[in-house]
Order: sequence, then C-alpha cells, then structure tokens
Amino acid sequence: MPNVQATRLYGEILSLSSEQQLYILNRLLQHTLRTISTESRLDITGLRGLGKEIWQGIDAQTYVDQERDSWK
Repeated sequence: MPNVQATRLYGEILSLSSEQQLYILNRLLQHTLRTISTESRLDITGLRGLGKEIWQGIDAQTYVDQERDSWK
C-alpha cells in the first residue's frame, strides 16, 4: 500500500508533460532492472557437487572416450 509520500509524488508526476513522465518512467525502469539484475545473480559455486551421485563409480576418461567413439 503506497504511503503518503508516494501518493504525493505520483500526483506530481501526473501533473508533468507526457515527455517528462516518460523520462521518469524510463529512469525508474532502468534503475529497477539494474537492481533486480544485481540481486538475482547466481553464485556458480553453489552448483558445486550438484548431481555428483550420477557420476559415482564412472571413470571420467573412459566416459569421454566412449562419447568420442560414438561420434564416429
């Protein structure tokens, strides 16, 4: 729910020209997208060990050799 200050600002923005409103909208959108992008960055180190049980008991070189042989 918007507070009093946000409601007042919204009223002021409505009193601006369409060009000025678009300028403010563009700046807010750019700022918000940068913020979201920064907050949602994944830390790739969190994926370490993911799915390791699938590869348990499989020799990596043997697997690669078999894959390469299947391309022929």
